[in-house]
Amino acid sequence: MKPTDFAKHLTDFLSSYLPSQKNVSKNTIHSYRDTFKLLIRYCQETKNIPAERITMSVLSNGLLVEFLEWLEEERKCGISTRNQRLSAIHSFFRYVQAEEPTGLFHFQKVIAIPTKKVKKTMVEHLTPEAMKLLLEQPDKNCLKGRRNLTLMSVLYDTGARVQELIDITVRDVILESPAVIVLKGKGNKIRRVPLMKNTVSLLERYIVEHQLDKPWKNNYPLFSNSQHNKLTKEGIAYIISKYVAEAQKTSTMIPAKVKPHMFRHSKAMHLLQAGVNLIYIRDFLGHVDLKTTEIYARTDTETKRKALENIYPDLINSDLPDWNRDQALLSWLSELK
Repeated sequence: MKPTDFAKHLTDFLSSYLPSQKNVSKNTIHSYRDTFKLLIRYCQETKNIPAERITMSVLSNGLLVEFLEWLEEERKCGISTRNQRLSAIHSFFRYVQAEEPTGLFHFQKVIAIPTKKVKKTMVEHLTPEAMKLLLEQPDKNCLKGRRNLTLMSVLYDTGARVQELIDITVRDVILESPAVIVLKGKGNKIRRVPLMKNTVSLLERYIVEHQLDKPWKNNYPLFSNSQHNKLTKEGIAYIISKYVAEAQKTSTMIPAKVKPHMFRHSKAMHLLQAGVNLIYIRDFLGHVDLKTTEIYARTDTETKRKALENIYPDLINSDLPDWNRDQALLSWLSELK
């Protein structure tokens, strides 16, 4: 059977356009790939359309809206996940409209499918005291405990995304003054993040102890598992959850669930609370748009507002009379021209 136009465009989009022309990261490509795996599965299971019969004309805006509803209702995906899948579809159809202009009207109807509004939530983060307590949990008297302490310290101190931490190699760690770590962010963007002196001391000991100071080990992962392979996101989450459970035994300041990404959020919030400019925090975190960073400022303002509400009594009495019962006022309002 002759390949469909959808099969051809999707292959070129994932294997050529995204990595070569857009220079997006492998994680982004995998996310887009997973979106289309789900779409093909939806067509097969719900619409009885075999994969080899899916064409660009089959993928109408109506079918794709139904697919997004299926994600929410059947797969119980959140609105953020739904919007992420829609973003991948939008990107694909923008690519195809340049490759196949004859279908421009059809493609633009798909591109016009709106994202859903997501309720703004507070950024989950730890207080400085809670972070300090968490970093006190690893056993410094054993090799693995010292490894985990160094790992969590680097994760917090650099504000790195978990994947960025996983991808750090020995050559990315520069401990001569001024000490920095080179992080490879989204879209393969590189940024150099400064290290504080305590983290530098931990890294110096860690590198020597694990014999990573040999020149031929420059490309080794900085943190590895017992098989000397890169750690996984699940592995890092497991390490953190273990120490969260320990800290919760002695304190109530640690939330019930601490995700690895909360280390990044916590660093950003602590920088903001220390008076660091949002522009610097944006560059530190590797954000492209300042609007992404402003979420921390909004969260900090809301946190302060709630603190003030708890500390100070209500000085302003909000108990006002019901003007609907004031007949004189009602008569005056009715006579207004």
